[in-house]
Amino acid sequence: MIRTKKKKTTPAISTASLPDIVFMLLFFFMVATKMKEITLKVEVRKPKASAATKIYDKSTLRSVYIGRPTADLVPLYGTQPRLQINDYIADIPDLDAAVNDWRNEINEAERLKLTISLKVDESTKMGIVSDVKERLRDLVALKISYAALKTTETAEEY
Repeated sequence: MIRTKKKKTTPAISTASLPDIVFMLLFFFMVATKMKEITLKVEVRKPKASAATKIYDKSTLRSVYIGRPTADLVPLYGTQPRLQINDYIADIPDLDAAVNDWRNEINEAERLKLTISLKVDESTKMGIVSDVKERLRDLVALKISYAALKTTETAEEY
């Protein structure tokens, strides 16, 4: 019996697991991506610092921005430095409600770790910063950090 050479065909690639892979990738990017939560309404150019410590546990970190309103908000708020808490322009008395809300967001065991990060424009006078610090002291929010750029070859935010 003479055998003829038959062409070997490769089996088709199974695409049954393709939807699983797509959903795994989708789930990964949904978990790993952090959306920008706050739209800045004040201009903040962070000052440079020669010595800074990076804060790694940001679960109890909340930000207060201090600077001049952006160009489109100048007719409404003027050119004097203003506070931005979350996504709105605020006054110093508005810190009371914000700090209480932030404390309620954090679980009870970590409430003492609440840290207020002051992100202040480098040209802002210290008067408004002192007023904010005094108000935070009255609210017993005693952990304060300042955001700055470290002056190295690559500027990192701290």
